[in-house]
Amino acid sequence: MFYREAGDFKTTYPEDAQTFPIQFDRVRYYAVLAIAFGVIPFFINDYWANAVFVPFLIYAIAAIGLNILTGYCGQVSLGTGGFMAVGAYSCYKLMTSFPEVSILIHVLLAGGITACVGVLFGLPSLRIKGFYLAVATLAAQFFLVWLFNKVPWFYNYSASGQINSPERTFLGHFVTGPNTSAAAKYLFCLVILFALAWVARNLTRGAVGRKWMAIRDMDIAAEIIGVNPLTAKLSAFAVSSFFIGVAGALFFAVYLGAAEVGEVFGINKSFLVLFMVIIGGLGSIFGSFAGAAFLVLLPVFLKNVLVEGMGWPTDLAAHIELMIVGGLIVVFLILEPHGLAQLWRVAKEKLRLWPFPH
Repeated sequence: MFYREAGDFKTTYPEDAQTFPIQFDRVRYYAVLAIAFGVIPFFINDYWANAVFVPFLIYAIAAIGLNILTGYCGQVSLGTGGFMAVGAYSCYKLMTSFPEVSILIHVLLAGGITACVGVLFGLPSLRIKGFYLAVATLAAQFFLVWLFNKVPWFYNYSASGQINSPERTFLGHFVTGPNTSAAAKYLFCLVILFALAWVARNLTRGAVGRKWMAIRDMDIAAEIIGVNPLTAKLSAFAVSSFFIGVAGALFFAVYLGAAEVGEVFGINKSFLVLFMVIIGGLGSIFGSFAGAAFLVLLPVFLKNVLVEGMGWPTDLAAHIELMIVGGLIVVFLILEPHGLAQLWRVAKEKLRLWPFPH
């Protein structure tokens, strides 16, 4: 078999601690990057960009952010939709106030503003945890949606209460507005996802990530061995909110082009991202990708098979989707709490040892 460690020697500590210790995994990783950056942009069209690739890339960023907070640091959050709204409205205000500044700077600044808001709402985590923290973040969700609905300054006193993304370019190509090509939209989100995933992977493998996981496993023991709960929890909220804010900015500016906070960033959005993390796997960067891919592809698959292929009503297909997602969440929570990432990990371990039974 080709998936083997035989002959794959490590002579330095960095080689032994690398993310992909087996050569086949490294080759596969670079092959996926080559296809994502060098092949898909030349064949992508508007349907594949709007239905599959762009929402997958944006939701993957949001899932990584929530996974940092919930999966790595153990702090339950139900306010993802509200924090995405902070990123979206921050990006909108920056785009309309400073039209000469690059859209990339606006997206990153929107993430920074969301990080500050996340730290503010993360302060209760120093005193409460578990169910009570989940309720506190749920309150943040409802408060933020109410705030963006009731204060006209956030939507520039528009009569409809809706925010619309103005046209902006990056490196000479439109990435927002109706003139944006599918390839430009896809590549802009892909570059940001690649950079943020690289940052998240290095953070979770370093000293900061070990502090988060110590707090997750037992915060009292972590404090005894020298981990500061204040900095660990608030840094997790800040990094997580930054990722979610960037996802919200991209979701509004690049993907939708227009948004109304109650419809787009309501409580359903918070649960959707949480389901991605649960199904994909808590405490796994790969699990964030897997969960986002599954919940983005599932509605597309059911629509093509049940609605267009078998002629079923659209509302019936939507109800079946909810039943499938709910059933999978129950199954994963009971049988495999670490989600699709753990199944993938087990499959690779069995392949490495095959045909030996141990």
